[in-house]
Amino acid sequence: MPAAMRGGSSARPTRQGTAQAAARGRAVAPAGGPSAAAILLAALAVILAALVLILATGGRGTRMAQAAGADIAQRLADAGFRLDAVRVKGASPLATGDILKAAGLYKGQPLADMDLDVIRQRIESVGWVHDVRVVRLLPDTLLIQVVERRQLAIWQSGGQRQVIDVRGAPIPEADPARFASLPLVVGAGAEKAAAAILLELSRRPPVLSQVEALVRVDQRRWDLRLRSGGLIQLPAVDEAAALRRLDELDRTSGLMRIGFERLDLRDPAVVAVRPRTGGAVAASPELSPEGASKG
Repeated sequence: MPAAMRGGSSARPTRQGTAQAAARGRAVAPAGGPSAAAILLAALAVILAALVLILATGGRGTRMAQAAGADIAQRLADAGFRLDAVRVKGASPLATGDILKAAGLYKGQPLADMDLDVIRQRIESVGWVHDVRVVRLLPDTLLIQVVERRQLAIWQSGGQRQVIDVRGAPIPEADPARFASLPLVVGAGAEKAAAAILLELSRRPPVLSQVEALVRVDQRRWDLRLRSGGLIQLPAVDEAAALRRLDELDRTSGLMRIGFERLDLRDPAVVAVRPRTGGAVAASPELSPEGASKG
């Protein structure tokens, strides 16, 4: 066979074959810069290398690693890992504005460069907040998960009114005018003792609904001032027992419905009542005219 025929067809690529090869080359060529995923993988590799460098070189390595970390954060930001949205969960609308203001975030902030511990500490300084967790949601969102302090009452002392939580701690950002439905507690020490007495009264909605203010007397006992102008004096100890006696009196004599000027429950042996002017109180073995009690 002539030498020119051996392998001749494969030795000379046709124009069609050349065009197909070129098309295949174009198909696998990169369409642009590296993807966000590629940058993230590269960043993780650099972080690992920086950690090895710190262990190997000490302080000089730490400085080098910090510079590398700033470069990584910028590369990730360039790839789209920038703050675009903040989601606040568990906070009321009134609290959310104060939380976002304290967090000090801004749109476009590099997500990888955020110090989440610092952000959490800023948010914890807000009076509304009992507990908080801050989480990055890649590529562009920060989640702020809040446990809000429950508003218990409005505390009035020294001419000032403040909203307090269940521990009696004031919530400085809360405007008392916005919480008119909360019970009012008055006097020194009232904020610390409010949770216990309000728990007892919450079990007696008909009584609680008539209470205008709970006044702390000598930081040891309560007077309940009613919307009708009446007054209920509770003892310094065993308030629950005194309120149970009030329940019984109300069932047997309709005391709360009839009304009174003053009801003294301070003595566990005697209940003293001063009727409203021109009114009368149904007879009861436990009732006696005011003055019969020992104080």
